[in-house]
Formats: sequence, C-alpha cells, structure tokens
Amino acid sequence: MRSILAGRHPATLLAPKREGGRGDARRRERRTISLMTYLTPTAAWSQSCTDVRPSWVPGTQVTAWSEAIQLFSMPPSLVLLVASAIVIRTRSQWGALAVVVFWTGLVALVTFASERLYGSLAITEGCIGSPALFIAAVTAICTAMILYTLPRETRL
Repeated sequence: MRSILAGRHPATLLAPKREGGRGDARRRERRTISLMTYLTPTAAWSQSCTDVRPSWVPGTQVTAWSEAIQLFSMPPSLVLLVASAIVIRTRSQWGALAVVVFWTGLVALVTFASERLYGSLAITEGCIGSPALFIAAVTAICTAMILYTLPRETRL
C-alpha cells in the first residue's frame, strides 16, 4: 500500500499552497455562501410576530397554556363557548350537534390552516405555541355536550 505522502519532498509538505488554485476558489465560494446565509432574513428579522401577536415580547417562549388562552379568547371561540352553555342549559340534542360541528370547524381551522394564517416564520420565531391543550379542551367540551344531551333512558 502506498502512502499518501510518498514521492513528496518533506519541505513541500509544510509550504503554503499557491494562490489562485482550486483550493482558493472553493474557499472563496464557501465564504460567499456563508456570508449570504448570514445576511438572509431569518425568523427574528421577519417581523412576522409583530403582525400576528403585537404584544409578544421577543425572546419569550409561548406555552401551551398561553396559546390555549389566546385561542379561547378569539371571538369565534367566545361565541361557541356561549353557544355551548346555552345548549347544555336547554339540553338540545340538535343544538349540541350544531355546536360540535362548529367547534370541529374551528379546531380544523386552527390545526390545518395555522401555518397559512400565521406563517411558518411566526411559528419558528416562537410567538405561536402548540394548540394541543386547546384541542384537548374543545374535545372535552364536545364530549360533555354530547353525553349531557343524550335522552334520559339512554344516558350513561
């Protein structure tokens, strides 16, 4: 097996490389790519959070609790919470079905369209948290409405 250094003079091993060779072009290309990468707008520069959540403080992470509070304080959620209370009070099965369908639509909108509504940069930047707690609470509300509005003879 031949050595990598075979046939080279020991003085040339420590000598600096020539300027203008292939190594210099690659180095220049790497520097240009690195500079372009550092200068491109990132999530912190995008200002997407100032549009979506103006009161968000940069550098703070949004928790599932704060995201659930944010989602429950939206006008459609508040209307659906009032409608859920009215349905539970009147024990209307058809009303419960309608409210569950609207809750399902809102959860689908929050889940599937959040990236289009808010932008992936806002999610990356951290001003929009996980809607998992909101989805779990809505699921519990819908399940309770369905079980509570069952006819008395079939109720669990």
